[in-house]
Amino acid sequence: MDITRRLALTGAATMAAAPFIPTSSAKAAVAPVGKQAPSFYRYKVGDIEVAVVSDGANTFPLADNFVLNAKKDDVNNALEKAFLPRDKMTIHFAPLAINTGGKLVVIDTGNGAAANAATKGAVGQFAANLTAASIDPKNVDVVVISHFHGDHVNGLLTADGQPVFANAEVLVPSVEWKYWMDDGEMSRAPAGRMQDLFKNNRRVFEAGLKKKVTPYEWGKEVAPGLLAVETIGHTPGHTSYVLSSGADKVFIQSDVTNHPDLFVKNPGWHAGFDQDGAKAESTRRKVYDMLVADKLKVQGFHYPFPGLGNIEKDGASYRVVPAPWSPII
Repeated sequence: MDITRRLALTGAATMAAAPFIPTSSAKAAVAPVGKQAPSFYRYKVGDIEVAVVSDGANTFPLADNFVLNAKKDDVNNALEKAFLPRDKMTIHFAPLAINTGGKLVVIDTGNGAAANAATKGAVGQFAANLTAASIDPKNVDVVVISHFHGDHVNGLLTADGQPVFANAEVLVPSVEWKYWMDDGEMSRAPAGRMQDLFKNNRRVFEAGLKKKVTPYEWGKEVAPGLLAVETIGHTPGHTSYVLSSGADKVFIQSDVTNHPDLFVKNPGWHAGFDQDGAKAESTRRKVYDMLVADKLKVQGFHYPFPGLGNIEKDGASYRVVPAPWSPII
């Protein structure tokens, strides 16, 4: 081909001229920066402005029980097929700040200040990235919590246990609140992760917020244009949302799936984080069939940043088609 011949001739000419090109020092003129830019991304849903504000990403060794009903080799093969390294997982976290025009609403709050210190900044970035996005936590009117796992509620408090969103009303799913604040449920919880979750939720909501929360019901708007939707299984009161403005909508799925390259492509897999794996699977299939049928955009909390896309059927499973990045809002 002509293009190949031209490239070859160009390469030969460059080599011939090489003795006459002054050599430069291998030392870089400027030291590498060594850090990412603040991570936030804005898009519009009708007249509503959505800011996806990253809380960072956590990388850890792949445990044998990360997927409860699949072999580790199968999980590794799925990672490799997605061009991801074997034997490790990276999970992303992406809370939202939504400006409805009349209200500034935050959905979930990330891992919090303690996790930021413990991971040397890998997670717990939400507060800093909010500031970088010119969003002052004091101006947040409403914080909406989808469920009571630490990566969603711990960012409600500062490192010294004070409310981050001092002027905001904190809304929580009524079913979720009833479960985690029930002393009987806490006494029956298995030792380890489940007991730790109960204790952490008491720390955040009883000690930190002093129970200054308002439970909400499914099927109702919790903020202008934001409809709460039952998506249980991951937790007993796990909640997702439909954000609407005019004819435009997006489904905010919270933790209906974890990492999409595992749990969107393999909807029958049960994550170790799912409290009721069978129910979580049933919910996942129902939600994703709806997203496909309605061609509804989805915002994923654990999708790679910024986590916005569409879902299409892929045989017996599904596939995420990421929304194209836009330089304008």
